[in-house]
Amino acid sequence: MGNSNDNNNEVVTEIASWYKIYKDSRVERLYERNGLAYVPPSLDDPQTGVSSKDVTISQHVSARLYLPKNTINITKKHPILVYYHGGALVLGSAFFNAYQRYLNILVSESNAIAISVEYRLAPEHDVPTIYKDCWTALQWVASHASEFFTSANEDPWLKNYGDFGRLSIIGDSAGGNIVYHMTMRAGREGGINENVAINGSILVCPYLLVPLENIEQGVSYQNWIIISPPLEGGLHSPMVNPLAEKAPCLSGLGCSRMLLCMAEKDEYIPREIGIQFIEGMKKSGWKGDLEFIEIEDEGHCFQLANPEIEKSRNLIKRFASIIQIK
Repeated sequence: MGNSNDNNNEVVTEIASWYKIYKDSRVERLYERNGLAYVPPSLDDPQTGVSSKDVTISQHVSARLYLPKNTINITKKHPILVYYHGGALVLGSAFFNAYQRYLNILVSESNAIAISVEYRLAPEHDVPTIYKDCWTALQWVASHASEFFTSANEDPWLKNYGDFGRLSIIGDSAGGNIVYHMTMRAGREGGINENVAINGSILVCPYLLVPLENIEQGVSYQNWIIISPPLEGGLHSPMVNPLAEKAPCLSGLGCSRMLLCMAEKDEYIPREIGIQFIEGMKKSGWKGDLEFIEIEDEGHCFQLANPEIEKSRNLIKRFASIIQIK
């Protein structure tokens, strides 16, 4: 019996400071080392006045909703922001302290209603399941646009205050990968549903990989090999490489405008990936408005760790300008 327990406690796969996978398939995520912790929502954030609450979308998908302070006038509709958290598709939560703080600031600056999506994670679930969860959340949000929509989990914040002509999606790291895939699916399907299209897509240090020198030695590539579906391992997979030979043409992206933000000193996603992605977008003939920002002297998703610094504030203001566009 003791030997069996010892075998179960054997680590078979590990990404240092990220997670360990044990022989019995348990996954230990090393959150505490990074100062991350779950926090409850707040009906009146003392710094921003933003209110938040948690909702259940489906059996497997939930979200934290954020409402800006100035919602007294019901005739004034607010833009809608769907946010996908980062974590290399294996870590993170919409309910973590870092995202609670960041979304409060972003919602206050953009005056938008935000839906921060809690999706299932790899390796317990495969990557297509993650995309399915995130699309489910998008469809739930968009379903509120119909005046005939009635459901047990209909949300009054979205129903009463949301401007569905101004719906944007944003994600950092893994969330940026998800934003790319949600935008591609929206392009294939002619929108999220018959009533709602994506206005803006914002990708921040997105978890995307392309062939580069030494890319296979990086932790992001090593993690992808661990979590990718059997036939999708490596850089040939459209799941992680939007420029792969079998990837769909970028001209099919289903949004009106896109902003890609990279960090000059990103230790996980080299800035060259963003440059290649932008070049691919231009060559594809995509008809939307495209913008590329590179933040000098900063690392991966710096704005989450330090949302109050000037560079983070300026970036949030840029995001807000896109979110508010009609």
